[in-house]
Amino acid sequence: MLCWPIVLYMETDRIIVTGAFGYSGSYIARNLLDAGLAVRTLTNRPSDGHPLAGRVEALLLRFDDAARLRESLRGARVLINTYWVRFNHRRFTHAAAVENTLRLFDAAAAAGVQRVVHVSITNPSEDSPFEYFRGKARLERALAESGLSHAILRPAVLFGGRDILINNIAWSLRRLPVFGVPGRGGYRLQPIHVEDFAALACEAAQDRENRIINAVGPETFTFRELAATLAEILGVRRWIVSTPPSAALLVTRLIGRFVGDVVLTREEIGGLMAGLLAVSTPPTGKTKLTDWARRHANELGRQYASELARR
Repeated sequence: MLCWPIVLYMETDRIIVTGAFGYSGSYIARNLLDAGLAVRTLTNRPSDGHPLAGRVEALLLRFDDAARLRESLRGARVLINTYWVRFNHRRFTHAAAVENTLRLFDAAAAAGVQRVVHVSITNPSEDSPFEYFRGKARLERALAESGLSHAILRPAVLFGGRDILINNIAWSLRRLPVFGVPGRGGYRLQPIHVEDFAALACEAAQDRENRIINAVGPETFTFRELAATLAEILGVRRWIVSTPPSAALLVTRLIGRFVGDVVLTREEIGGLMAGLLAVSTPPTGKTKLTDWARRHANELGRQYASELARR
C-alpha cells in the first residue's frame, strides 16, 4: 500500500524516518520511496546488505550532540519517529529512550521540521505501573506541548515480515509440547499487519491535523485464542495450559538463555494481562492475521526472531 496523496504537496520534500533499517521503519521508508519521495534515515544500525541501502540517505543518530542532531534534521518537512526500546538492558533503558526522544523533538523544532509522526503504544498512561507505558505517555504529552503539528500512532502488536511476538509464539508452538499462557489467557490483543501500519504512518505524514490513531487490526483475540489459532494454522497439536505469571516468566527466561535473547519481560506479561494491547475503537488495519498466517504457514516460526540480535 502506497501513500500517493503525499505527492500532492510534498514531492520536493525530504522525509526523515528514524530506524529505516529496522523493522517497522523499513516498511515506512519503502512506502515513501515507492511514492517518489526522498527519504533520509537517522540510524545506529549498519546498512550493509539491507534492501534499502543506497535508496535512502543515512546519517548517524546522535542524541549526545544537540547541534549535530539538529543539523541531521534540517531540510525535512516531516519526521517519522520509530525509535524506542522494548525493555531495559545494560546497553539501553526506557528512561534513556524517553530522554533521547525528548532531545529529538527539541531538535526537530529547532531544525524547522513542520510535522512529527510518532510511534507510541495502545493505552499509554503516566499513571501506569509499567515503565514502558509511562514513558510513551510522557512523550505523547511532550509532543502535544511542543507546538509541532503531529500525529501519534498507537500500535498494539505488529505482525508480518520479521515481527517478533507472533513469529516467536509460532516458533514455540513448533518446538514445545506444551504452550503456557500467563494466567487464564483471557486478555485481548489486536494485531496489525506491518504494511497496514506503514500505510497509516504515510497517511499521517501527509495530514496537517493533530491526531491520535489507534493502530489495530480487524481481528481481536484473547491470548489463549491466539495461541490455539496459530497452532491450528501451523498444523500442530499442542496443550495450551494456564500458568502462574511467575512460572511463565521463568520458562521464558530459560528459553532466553538458550536463544541468547530476552523472550518476554515481567512488564510485558503485566501489560498483556492488564489488557493494554486492545482498545475499543474501530480497526484501522485491513489485513487479517489469520489470512496472513495461512498464506505464510510454511515459514512462520521456522526461525527464532531475536530482539538483541537486531540491536
